[in-house]
Amino acid sequence: MTFKELNLLPEILRAADDAGYVVPSPIQEKAIPPALEGRDILGCAQTGTGKTAAFAMPILQRLTQNPAPKGIKPLIRALILTPTRELAVQIVDSFVDYGRYLNLRYGLLIGGVAQNPQVAVLNQGVDILIATPGRLLDLVYQGYADIGRVEVFILDEADRMLDMGFIDDVRRVIDIIPQKRQTMFFTATMPPEILKLTREILTDPVDVAVNPISSTVEKTAQYVYFVKKENKIDLLTDILKRDRTVESALVFTRTKYGADKLSNKLYRAGVDCMAIHGDKSQGARQKALNDFKRGRIRVLVATDIAARGIDISDLSHVFNFELPNEPESYVHRIGRTGRAGKSGIAVSFCDADERVYLRDIEKLIQKKITPVENERFPVPFGPLSDEQRRPQGGQGGGGNKRRGGRRFFRK
Repeated sequence: MTFKELNLLPEILRAADDAGYVVPSPIQEKAIPPALEGRDILGCAQTGTGKTAAFAMPILQRLTQNPAPKGIKPLIRALILTPTRELAVQIVDSFVDYGRYLNLRYGLLIGGVAQNPQVAVLNQGVDILIATPGRLLDLVYQGYADIGRVEVFILDEADRMLDMGFIDDVRRVIDIIPQKRQTMFFTATMPPEILKLTREILTDPVDVAVNPISSTVEKTAQYVYFVKKENKIDLLTDILKRDRTVESALVFTRTKYGADKLSNKLYRAGVDCMAIHGDKSQGARQKALNDFKRGRIRVLVATDIAARGIDISDLSHVFNFELPNEPESYVHRIGRTGRAGKSGIAVSFCDADERVYLRDIEKLIQKKITPVENERFPVPFGPLSDEQRRPQGGQGGGGNKRRGGRRFFRK
């Protein structure tokens, strides 16, 4: 199937052609036709599958084919709610790309920056509003944003909304927008509270699932180093300085403090890098992301809040400097590489206390992650034994035999 077979407007097809899009991705092929019919959509898909176009193109077509009356200020007719500032910016960019030959106006509401420029845009009128929950509600309660006439509502990265504590804000937004609307709901995983929310806000939805929930990117090679906590920084520095196949690397830590500390140490060791996390200003976050995308820095250190807000088409490596305690977060992290069918490499560092996290990750993805020899920093532990892998085994212990594995880097 090609985009031309999806019954999209010529202007949208022309924009897709400009962007080099000929064949829709699986989620686009499955979601766009029912979305054009006005159906509610429940989409389960990993990041990097093309879901932004799956909802953006139908919205652009609907609003163009059913224009608002002429001579009045544009009303907010479509609302896209997303968890992070970076993802919101990327969604706006996608609307601009796909709608470049249409006469529609877009607005962006995100925190971390002054609200006055955003209020000025709202006062001029927007057709499509992309927003993070907190800033949207702030401006709604101040009387600047009127979402009482929304026709299409998109909830993107719904499970991430839950992870970040935004679910109550999402419910407040849903209480304000009209009950009669088209709703499209996208999530990578389906925890119980998200499943409950889908039942509350969707009407006879079309289910669109392009990958098993929480599946990893198939073309991403996954490796693990067993290493003492105090040796992780030296090991990462050693890999980044010796292995030039690491063209660009996204390194994940658990905390904001940890991200800053690691970034500073890597920089002092001669590695071009910056940190990005929720405590950074929007300007600083955007600069770090832009410098990374343009190749000005080779390494970006991030917390999980950025895991789904970073869209880089040619990211060679993801490093889990610290393993996440939720296995789903591992899936989101490594989903940053190996995008759009390309190959990628994910490398994890696992200390003795993190082996239980590794066990849970391997259980979720249903495969063993390949150990890598650690000659410079040998350790007296390896993967959990079969006995320790049992749920009742706890975190203690660890074998005395170091497991080997193949190297993925050149010396």
